[in-house]
Amino acid sequence: MSTIEVNNLLAQMRQMTAQVRPAESAFKAAPAVGQAGQPDFSALLKQSIASVGQTQMEAGRMAASFERGDAGADLGRTMIAMQKADLSLRSMVTVRNKLVDAYKDIMNMPV
Repeated sequence: MSTIEVNNLLAQMRQMTAQVRPAESAFKAAPAVGQAGQPDFSALLKQSIASVGQTQMEAGRMAASFERGDAGADLGRTMIAMQKADLSLRSMVTVRNKLVDAYKDIMNMPV
């Protein structure tokens, strides 16, 4: 079994941090309706769902590769990919639940 190199792991963490920061700035600077060039909420939501789907597909592909016993398959990386996929799915479900709760609150407001 191979060990995960610390430098490789740190490089992956830095890359993931760089990917998350633009998404954080999109939430902090909520674009006004009608501004050109700014992504709207539905586009951001679609992109997030697609990203979760890609993460799930990649984790499944790595797990299948490990199960077949392919030469390049690594248990550590496969487990990390599976955990990333699980975490991203749980996060998406949490966001969906919050959106449904917000919708219910809005629909129950007296007019």
